[in-house]
Amino acid sequence: MHEGAGATVAVTGGSGFVGSHLVRRLLERGYLVHATVRNRADARKVRPLWDLQEAFPGQLTLFEADLLQERAFDQAFHGCTAVSHVASPFLMPERIRDGRRDVVDPALLGTRNVLSAVQRTAEVHTLIFTSTVGAIFGDYADVLAMDGQVLSERYFNTTSTVANNPYHYAKTVAERAAWEAEAGQHRWRMVSVNPGLILGPSFTPASDSGSLFLLDELFQGYFCYGAPDFSFTTADVRDVADAHIAAAENPAAKGRYIVAAETMASFHEMSRIIRAHHPYDLRLPRTRLPHWPVRVLGPAFGLTQDYIRKHLGIRFRVDNSRSVQELGLAYRPLEETLIDHYASRRTRRRHG
Repeated sequence: MHEGAGATVAVTGGSGFVGSHLVRRLLERGYLVHATVRNRADARKVRPLWDLQEAFPGQLTLFEADLLQERAFDQAFHGCTAVSHVASPFLMPERIRDGRRDVVDPALLGTRNVLSAVQRTAEVHTLIFTSTVGAIFGDYADVLAMDGQVLSERYFNTTSTVANNPYHYAKTVAERAAWEAEAGQHRWRMVSVNPGLILGPSFTPASDSGSLFLLDELFQGYFCYGAPDFSFTTADVRDVADAHIAAAENPAAKGRYIVAAETMASFHEMSRIIRAHHPYDLRLPRTRLPHWPVRVLGPAFGLTQDYIRKHLGIRFRVDNSRSVQELGLAYRPLEETLIDHYASRRTRRRHG
């Protein structure tokens, strides 16, 4: 059995950066969608979903659900054949005060609450779990030890801890908990989508996604004196949404799928692409910084010497072939992603 138009599906975190795109794409394909949000009255976050309710009358129902509350998802999942679990805290390291309280507990408890609701809902036969490439590696240096120094789904992050990179650690333990739950039963199957840094246009001005925060630092001129040689695995938010739908609609999809461009992109390359379209934005760096000032000044910007050693100047190839061959993903060019991201951010700043 697989999904199709007219089926009822649930999306957790429906007002978030990824969730709102996924909800829209599901509605466009004719699905009935149950979307969970933390607070239905939060106009700033939920307005894009209200707009979708108007655009697709009778197709979208909003439910309030707190990740950390037991049985919070039972009502939302009722009658759904598939669940896309997207809701998860993503904070940049500088915003994390207490790794366990701010990141690990919400990710793990939230995942457990979603899993137990899936377990109690007899109609659900597919769970699409949003993980991250950070559940595959902790630091870039880890990838250099992989076969051919290529990132692939075969590996699990074993180096992150609550103290060192709590976000990656949280996503790793949450994904492992989900695979354990799937292995303990036979009614539903799980597919894990593991995206890189998610970029692209945002529907919501209130998104606190860490990926948007990271590029904001680039746009706001933090690196105007020069771009440090850090590279990222990138994914377009629309490709991530498409991966969720393809994984649900294809009954043969199984296991983990990296959703990220084959080649990493550095701050300098991102800046160059955007500057080609917006040459007068003086906040965008024009030069690439040598490594030594980053090593010297990095700690003043919250980067430890350990982090710098394991990331600065390191690039690796990404094996995204499973997502292309089995999910049929056709990746958008990075240029399109970045230009749309930049334009949407300018609009959000005017209206946000």
